[in-house]
Amino acid sequence: MQKTFIRYTFAIITSAIFLIFFINLLITLHTLESQQYNKFYTKSEQVIHTLETNQAELAILQKNLDEDYLTRAKAAAYIFDTQEEITMNVDEMEYLAKLLNVDELHVIDENGFIVAASVSRYVGFDMSKHEQTRPFLAMLEKDKEQDYLIQEAQPNAADNKIMQYIGVTRKEKKGIVQVGFKPTRQLEAKARNTYEYIFSRFPTDSGEELFAVDRSTGDILGHSDGMDTDFSASYYQPEQLLECTKGSYKKEKNGNSMYVVVREYGNILIGLAIPQNNLTGQLFKQVFNTLWYLLLIEAIVLILLNYLVKRKVVNGIHLIIQNLIDITNGNLDTTVTAGNNPELKALSSGINTMVKSIISISDRISAIIKISGIPLAAFEYQLDVQHVFITSGFKELLDISEQKTKELCQDSILFDKYIKSIINNPLKGETDIFQINDGKYVRIHMSESSNTNLGVIIDISKDMIEKQQMQYENTHDFLTKLYKYSYFKQLAAERLQHMSPENVCAIVMLDLDYFKSINDTFGHDIGDKYLQHFSNVMLSMPSEHFLSARRSGDEFCMMLFNCNDKNDITEYLNQFYQALEQTPVQLSDSQSKVICASSGFAWTSDLNADIDELLNCADEALYDIKRETKGRFGEYHMS
Repeated sequence: MQKTFIRYTFAIITSAIFLIFFINLLITLHTLESQQYNKFYTKSEQVIHTLETNQAELAILQKNLDEDYLTRAKAAAYIFDTQEEITMNVDEMEYLAKLLNVDELHVIDENGFIVAASVSRYVGFDMSKHEQTRPFLAMLEKDKEQDYLIQEAQPNAADNKIMQYIGVTRKEKKGIVQVGFKPTRQLEAKARNTYEYIFSRFPTDSGEELFAVDRSTGDILGHSDGMDTDFSASYYQPEQLLECTKGSYKKEKNGNSMYVVVREYGNILIGLAIPQNNLTGQLFKQVFNTLWYLLLIEAIVLILLNYLVKRKVVNGIHLIIQNLIDITNGNLDTTVTAGNNPELKALSSGINTMVKSIISISDRISAIIKISGIPLAAFEYQLDVQHVFITSGFKELLDISEQKTKELCQDSILFDKYIKSIINNPLKGETDIFQINDGKYVRIHMSESSNTNLGVIIDISKDMIEKQQMQYENTHDFLTKLYKYSYFKQLAAERLQHMSPENVCAIVMLDLDYFKSINDTFGHDIGDKYLQHFSNVMLSMPSEHFLSARRSGDEFCMMLFNCNDKNDITEYLNQFYQALEQTPVQLSDSQSKVICASSGFAWTSDLNADIDELLNCADEALYDIKRETKGRFGEYHMS
């Protein structure tokens, strides 16, 4: 009888478990697809909102810049019409262009020729010879006073570089005054308004793709992984995508199935695709976990039923079940009892112990959540209890291996030493922030009592990296990567105060010779390269003796410290000038040049010397050198 009862019970429970498993499989699959669809809809809303916001900002920016540069063009025309003494040579035109804060300035006569320009090679250019310049000639034909033309940004006729030109007609004589500028801000704004750029700012799950397709042409307008992907798969084709507005499975080029969701936005199809394996992986993980739990419960129930039937304690079972129902309903103060049967008494006692443990665990988890207030990893341990409780994410936050995590969780004393080794070494200037590795920073809060230690760990890597980046930008020059002048003075003053009494130091002021002619001849880009090359040489000098900074423009400064005497100072300066001579800068394909720089230095052994005074003395020495010669350094001498 006992075997028959157990056999039928086993068959019924097993059938119920597999029925539940199948229903759960269908429900979970539908839930995962719905979650993916909702996630995509949220992301597409964000994409559309970003596009529309960027478009509005771009329109406002373009309008404001057009009005601003039209005003500058009219101002230039007014100057030429009212100031007859203007010679309109290249130097004067360049000066007026800088005064008006434009990149180019041209004067066009009644025949359509550029008769004056801030760029010498443009003088004499025939405006009728190129489709970019030809529209401005229509202004001469209209003969309309103060007519103007605002041209869209496009490659210019002379150099094929992207420029925007604005022209206005002159009042006093027939002709046009034209200004040009590099549309950097417009191009940057347009670049931020592409699907590819916007998709790159959105986080995607493993294997997940965001993309946009032109419905008319089938062209891919953007992709979350860039535009190097092979877009031959069927689900990138507009006719296939239109079948996916509610979500559908499509084949990838290699035969793998993708779950694809598409949303129409005007003539654009915005889509999301995720491998079906990702969904089925989540599906099987969830439903098979449920299956294992159900089978485990089945085994426990069968063992318990076999025991109770064998011992004929049905009344005791009913009493225990009633107590368990009360506990399930939330009455955790219920004490399970089972009459006088010693075995059932032991079972009752075990259940009561388990309930107390659950209550205790619940209290501890509540305390951890109360401490954190945000998503976090938490831990709890007692030194007299071997096992350590941790939440998920612990090993990721502290960047430790799975094996080490297991070792720490199995030994509370070892865990305590590990945590204390981190807490005892906070980040400089902080009390509860700790650096785990080069890119990982965490904040750890600890709550210690007589027998229990609770802690929470918060990942603040992003905030710390942004803070460090901000500190770097506040103290370093963007172009040359050298220290900014104000920060250099602060560091120099600190080094002077901490200098050994046996040592001397020097402040050096440097100025690049002939830099303006390099800018004028080869352009500002080469000029910037020239400055960067010079700063790279400064940065290559030994950091234990050199502290370098950019003062402004082509002016630089250095501090030479940890020097034994004046001879050391001149030796280090000779070493610097030798490095300049050995590393010429390439100005063009056929021409290179050794950087020529003049410098003056003032040295001292006084720990209380004033940095500003030393800088002024070094500046005087620099000017003395530049008056006498160039490309050398000289010492400051009191007059």
